[in-house]
Amino acid sequence: MIDKRVPNFDAIVANLPQLHDGAIITAGGFGDAGVPELLIDAVAGLKLRDLTVIANNAGSERGGVGKLLRIGAVSKVICTFPRSSGSTIFEELHAAGKIELELVPQGTLAERLRAGGAGIPGFYTATAVGTPLAEGKECRHFDGRDYLLERAINPDVALVHAEQADRWGNLRFSKTARNFNPVMAMSAKATLAQVNRFVDQMDPEAVVTPGIFVTRVVEINS
Repeated sequence: MIDKRVPNFDAIVANLPQLHDGAIITAGGFGDAGVPELLIDAVAGLKLRDLTVIANNAGSERGGVGKLLRIGAVSKVICTFPRSSGSTIFEELHAAGKIELELVPQGTLAERLRAGGAGIPGFYTATAVGTPLAEGKECRHFDGRDYLLERAINPDVALVHAEQADRWGNLRFSKTARNFNPVMAMSAKATLAQVNRFVDQMDPEAVVTPGIFVTRVVEINS
């Protein structure tokens, strides 16, 4: 039978073809909720370089994807809020020309990820029309209003944090810790999940992310 559980955080990142220099990695979370901190630590331990990181924000000195920025693993960040409270890592790197930023409105970022998971190559949205974020993007007119073409995102690897998982990789999230995690899981070529606990069986009605989208799962206390 399929069993996607692995014994520890070293094992969950070991020999994964999608984890390589230049990979596109997305990490869930909103503020401090639902951030896969231990998975980020595990990826940091691989000493990869030239990564593109996709997240709601650029992390901080103490956590999130800021850990990857701090060790020089990241060349580009795609996010909605590049600055977290008290963080200076991203600002210093960006000011020095050591890191690239692609700023994306929050709803647009979520939809670009969802579209990637749904096999939709792009969509039109009125968000950011008439702003600097519209530069270089196709603009079309529908029913008296302008819309921008936004392209789907298909990362190499998604790092997500869930409340529970079963052996098949089905995931259930806890309240607002769900945030970006489900759309990131469905959009990536490989999804790694850290969970608070494993369960033998999960009520099908409680499953948020089906195991078909999940590659490996590890329990936090392993």
